[in-house]
Amino acid sequence: MTTESPTRPAGSVVDCAVYVDGRRLPGACGPAEAVAEVRERRNGFVWIGLHEPDAEQIQDVANTFGLHELAVEDAVHAHQRPKLERYEDMVFVVVKTIRYVAHESPTTANEIVESGEIMVFLGKDFVITVRHGEHSALGELRKELEAEPQQLRLGPSVVLHAVADRAVDTYLEVSELFENDIDLVETSVFAPDSAVSPEQMYLLKREILELRRAVMPLATPLRRLTEGYTPLVPERVRSYFRDVDDHLTTVTERVASFDELLTTLVDATLAKVTLQQNSDMRKITAWAAIIAVPTMVAGIYGMNFDYMPELHWRYGYPIVFAAVIVVCSILHRIFTRKRWL
Repeated sequence: MTTESPTRPAGSVVDCAVYVDGRRLPGACGPAEAVAEVRERRNGFVWIGLHEPDAEQIQDVANTFGLHELAVEDAVHAHQRPKLERYEDMVFVVVKTIRYVAHESPTTANEIVESGEIMVFLGKDFVITVRHGEHSALGELRKELEAEPQQLRLGPSVVLHAVADRAVDTYLEVSELFENDIDLVETSVFAPDSAVSPEQMYLLKREILELRRAVMPLATPLRRLTEGYTPLVPERVRSYFRDVDDHLTTVTERVASFDELLTTLVDATLAKVTLQQNSDMRKITAWAAIIAVPTMVAGIYGMNFDYMPELHWRYGYPIVFAAVIVVCSILHRIFTRKRWL
């Protein structure tokens, strides 16, 4: 049962279906007809999926299901932190989605993770998913759930669990790939003559913070759902959320370790840059001291006085020139021994 059509604009209802005893009813209808069907049967629930709706497109759905205006506003504008809010007989959940952006090397990438959002309105006989971002499609997830009617028979809260479970599984996958990138960066930072810049390290730090903002705040909503925060999630489904919460804890610990390691790598990179700058300054100072010798001699003999030592002596010029070379050679040897050159 779908309301999707080739001419439907982006942001409209992507899919609308009625599920009775865990099975999707055949045929197509709109949200109003779907909820009327469910409430007439007094059995089953409606699952509506929307993609980046604007205020006008979501308003009809909001009026049909009595969605709270504050939650509707959040669903339209997006850019929300993961959260769980309860409005009378409805629950509103925000889950951040993450996608790993393929790249040749973490030291040259401009972006490593891309984030999106899925908002879920959960009621007694309906579940509405609103997604933002091209990588957060739920079509495959819907097919997987429809292949397991015994799960859908537990009610609309199963959809909320599936969304959270899919998001956390993605966190695990992205964190594993990110760990490989961090290992490569760590090797580059401590390799001799490496060219890792502080700017690139700050980019990695920014990306891990984006991952952290998606993962960390989700812990509280999941814990509330496992503790019976709302009767809309039955006991059996709460046990599924406990498993998701365990996986999220694993990701949280991993991301926290990434953050600490990247902080250490940033400090190491800055220290390495400082050492390189000190080495460059020593070289510049050493060469400036060597060049100062001929400069000083040329300055003295360039004053054009009539009475100057060795000015009219035939061997004066080669002796002075040789003396300058000897002094410069001695200074070069001293600076080389001190490893300034």
